[in-house]
Amino acid sequence: MRYEGTIYRPPSEAYSLLIQATIGCPHNKCTFCPLYKSTKFRIRSVEEIKEDLVAARDYYGESIKSIFFPDGNTIVMKTEHLCQIFAYAHTVFPYLERITIYGSARFVNRKSLEDLRQLKDYGLSRIHTGMESGDDLTLERIKKGTDSAGIISAGLKLKEAGIEISEYYLTGIGGLERTKEHAINSARVLSSFSPDFIRIRTFVPMPNTPLYAEYQSGQFKLLSPHQALHEVRTLVENLDCKDSLLLSDHIANYCDANGRLPEDRDSVLQEIDETLKLDESQFRPAHMSRL
Repeated sequence: MRYEGTIYRPPSEAYSLLIQATIGCPHNKCTFCPLYKSTKFRIRSVEEIKEDLVAARDYYGESIKSIFFPDGNTIVMKTEHLCQIFAYAHTVFPYLERITIYGSARFVNRKSLEDLRQLKDYGLSRIHTGMESGDDLTLERIKKGTDSAGIISAGLKLKEAGIEISEYYLTGIGGLERTKEHAINSARVLSSFSPDFIRIRTFVPMPNTPLYAEYQSGQFKLLSPHQALHEVRTLVENLDCKDSLLLSDHIANYCDANGRLPEDRDSVLQEIDETLKLDESQFRPAHMSRL
């Protein structure tokens, strides 16, 4: 297998085979994200990807059950090429059960419903998509490249196509100024299409990003641990999802608030309230991850 640059994958893909299909991110303008800033985006050829699938088979054997195709926004590839790759992956790995990729709302919306249904038929199981926020002002400020209407459109389209949605909420990305609006508007957006997974991430400013500079200058106000927990509580209180799994599965988070909505809402809120009883000195500093 050949890899270019640093390879990023969701924590839930820890046991998936990683085969790089794209290099970098075609948007690459989000003010909080440092991942691909020095990488020029390009799409690898179908033949190269097939060669890496064979190399992985020769190294690991045929027993691979899950494949994740990085880098950022692999959904941008032509539908025909994605289908060829997915079909070939199933040929090389006869026990393959799951294929997943990254895909933000902006690029999902470039696909027709027919395209997405075809990708589902060829084996695409799940799309990891970084909504970050459902608040339009916040989305504009962080240069996400979409708005709340676009996120809802992409979510509804994926649901209709039968592709699982793993949606990411970034606690604190609205700053102290818009923490309430960020939580409430995100809950509205998520409730409109009930993603299969809602994954909580907590914003930590990263060097060499525009938002880090805003944080250093005092223009962007970080949430304290308790303020971040209250924001997540507001999100959960306002979610009206049907059968969505809420997961706090990242080391940067302050609380392991996990449960299926709506039935586990009370237990999730109770877990947050218990965590809020801890003194803030017991949490990591807001500007530092635990990595």
